[in-house]
Amino acid sequence: MTNLVTQLADSAKDFGVQAAYGDPVELGGSTIIPVALVWYGFGGGSVDEATGDSKLATMKGIGSGGGGGGYSVPIGAYISRGGITRFDPNIIALLAVGIPFVASTGWALKKVIRALKH
Repeated sequence: MTNLVTQLADSAKDFGVQAAYGDPVELGGSTIIPVALVWYGFGGGSVDEATGDSKLATMKGIGSGGGGGGYSVPIGAYISRGGITRFDPNIIALLAVGIPFVASTGWALKKVIRALKH
């Protein structure tokens, strides 16, 4: 596999908005656009066998590598009806994402307040 990292990066460049917002769906006179928080990452490795400079190139079992993963949390949807668009949150997903954020913010704030008192 030639330049695995470049291939992975090229395939991931279109994720952004397309991964966070779903395709619009028409349902009962309303247009619904799903929204999600999306995280993704990838890694890889390779050895340039042409130069033979690498320590790995002299070892047996030369190869390439790769990997990737992602995570998506549906946080709600934009609903457009009669010229009015509103965001309808998915409360359970927002709580699942929000609780760790609030807990870590509270922990950090506690540390800052304790440091300022001393």
